[in-house]
Amino acid sequence: MSIFINSVNNNDDILFTNDDEKYTFDEILEVDSKRIRALHEIDNANFQWFHIRACVVSGVGFFTDAYDLFVINLVSTMIGYSYFDHDGTVPANIDMGLKMSAACGTLVGQIFFGWSADHYGRKKDLGLWPKPMYGLELSIMVVATIGSAMCADSFAISLWASLIFWRFILGIGIGGDYPLSAVITSEFATIKRRGAMMAAVFAMQGFGILSAAIIAVVVLSIFKYKILDDHRYIDYVWRLVLGFGVIPAVIALYFRLTIPETPRYTMDVLHDIERAAHDIDVILLKDKHNVGFQDKPAYMVEAPRATWEDFICYFSQWKNCKPLLGTSISWFVLDVAFYGIGLNNAIILQAIGFGNNSDSFSALWNMSVGNVIINMLGTVPGYWLTVLLVDKWGRKTIQLMGFTVLTILFLILGFAYEYISQQPMVIFVLLFSLCQLFLNFGPNATTFIVPGEIFPTRYRSTGHGISAASGKLGAIIAQAGFAQFKDIGGTNKFVPHLIQIFALFMFFGIFSTMLIPETKNLSLEELSNETQVGFVKPKRKHVHNNLV
Repeated sequence: MSIFINSVNNNDDILFTNDDEKYTFDEILEVDSKRIRALHEIDNANFQWFHIRACVVSGVGFFTDAYDLFVINLVSTMIGYSYFDHDGTVPANIDMGLKMSAACGTLVGQIFFGWSADHYGRKKDLGLWPKPMYGLELSIMVVATIGSAMCADSFAISLWASLIFWRFILGIGIGGDYPLSAVITSEFATIKRRGAMMAAVFAMQGFGILSAAIIAVVVLSIFKYKILDDHRYIDYVWRLVLGFGVIPAVIALYFRLTIPETPRYTMDVLHDIERAAHDIDVILLKDKHNVGFQDKPAYMVEAPRATWEDFICYFSQWKNCKPLLGTSISWFVLDVAFYGIGLNNAIILQAIGFGNNSDSFSALWNMSVGNVIINMLGTVPGYWLTVLLVDKWGRKTIQLMGFTVLTILFLILGFAYEYISQQPMVIFVLLFSLCQLFLNFGPNATTFIVPGEIFPTRYRSTGHGISAASGKLGAIIAQAGFAQFKDIGGTNKFVPHLIQIFALFMFFGIFSTMLIPETKNLSLEELSNETQVGFVKPKRKHVHNNLV
């Protein structure tokens, strides 16, 4: 858009021309300052019920994501006892398919929904049910979870192929939740508590992973005597454990359909400052009685638009490309270890003798209880330590600390594996729990937070989706490698060497962290690397039509 000096009137006010309309310099300052004031309202608001609601609505989705992703860790072993050998071993190709399918779907979902949320809006009416983008991904998860739990052999498709298909569709929904929840939370958050709010959303993953193990313990206890009589009753167990993931997803769906569009998207992408300012007043309860949007003349504005040319122009600058490289590489190296360990907890516990028992019930019970213990000691506390300290210590500090400590812990576990496995079981469980602690009080949380902060509004979801998809690529590679290499030299004999490889990836994470900026106490606009003075300019006169 070209704006240029047209004339100087009698009052010495400079007039600017934009198409066929004229605006004074004061009018241009007015729309720019109105946007800045609106952003200041969001960034410095008192913490209130709406912020809690935004965290809960996003967090329940992440609870479901983690439950659905990591429950396969236990379900795969249950399927082994139900359909294959009495030692719970699943053929390598089926086990890899079950564990990789959701990750592959997640990668697709992160790219697609990441771009869509910037292109269509976080809450755009898509003409589908549910209408908003934020809620569509959760609906996909509900349908796919039900489909997974009801899989069966048929003349056309095997149980395994059907389950892998539904897990892939489930992954697409899960993938959509990453960029959408991240950007919605960050765009509603205050500067002072943005890190804690985003970390709290992501921390629900810990409860999801823990709940998967707890539900497995509960369902196993219900079917205990039937399983002891006939191991085929395990078929009921894995279906119920998988199907439980529908419950939190359905609960969260209504609230996702009712959360409003973020004011930042309304201003910077939809270019409607008046509407955004009104939405902020309603959200922050400054306009309790007037919830509708009355007809009033307002300026629509011009601002940088998300086009392919603008995307190339923005990210071709090293100052903007460097953070994207940093978040993408950091998430990639993290997920190699996080999913390599997390999706194979049961195998690792079996490898050290924790799950080796004479009957299928005892083996499954011990593995489920072992997962509960590890998650209680390491996973859940790690997430919440990040919530407490991320706005005090900073994202970069926590990520560097996490990668450094994990490098050391994985080296100890990998090279002293045989010695530690011969010691009392509590030694290994404590070390393994420490790994989980510093994965989550470290890069697993910060790699989610930082990409939701450092990109401009028009590319925030896309940038987060690219970073997250890089992580899932690492997860896919890790799972393929774990499945192919773990039995080199004998059953589970190569596991300690895989842990050593994970240590190498954690070491690389130390250097990739150097590429990202510290985002603590900075606004999203400051982090975007774009000049905010004059960011928006008048476009044309416009009258709103009673939007609500």
